[in-house]
Amino acid sequence: MESYVGEIRLFPYTFAPVGWADCNGQLLSISENETLFVLLGTTYGGDGVNTFALPDLRGRIPLHNGRASSGNVYTPGQIAGSEAVTLLPGQIPAHTHPTYATTALADTNTPSTAVELGSLSGDTMYTSTPTQVLPVNGQMVSATGGTQPHENRMPTLTLRFCISLYGIYPSQG
Repeated sequence: MESYVGEIRLFPYTFAPVGWADCNGQLLSISENETLFVLLGTTYGGDGVNTFALPDLRGRIPLHNGRASSGNVYTPGQIAGSEAVTLLPGQIPAHTHPTYATTALADTNTPSTAVELGSLSGDTMYTSTPTQVLPVNGQMVSATGGTQPHENRMPTLTLRFCISLYGIYPSQG
């Protein structure tokens, strides 16, 4: 099956097939790829005199241009989103994680929803028969995260985005 010039396909290979190039943002010579340049222009980069860039789909997903249901408008070549996000305290709803303990002797070493931290007894830490439930010092349960970013990508399957360098010129209509 012949491809259209500029067509992007997903491939399961570890290489770009002959006549195709990886969608990795690389710069190509206009003089060596005039037909593809006519279609892409400098949408994805390049100086438009000697070079133009291919789309960069590494670590990204393609998104149709136009207005999204959220109201955001996306244009060809626009890069959006991020691979990692740092949540700040103002972005997390207020909530608590109370932890309780008791002065009763611990009789199990298995935590569950039916036990409290107990007074140490041998090598056990929890008791299922608390006599007096006491709140734990607030310093034992504190904020975490340290303003470090976390992975923000959706589940993925690794495939290779490639763009056709040659083929049928796509007509409009």
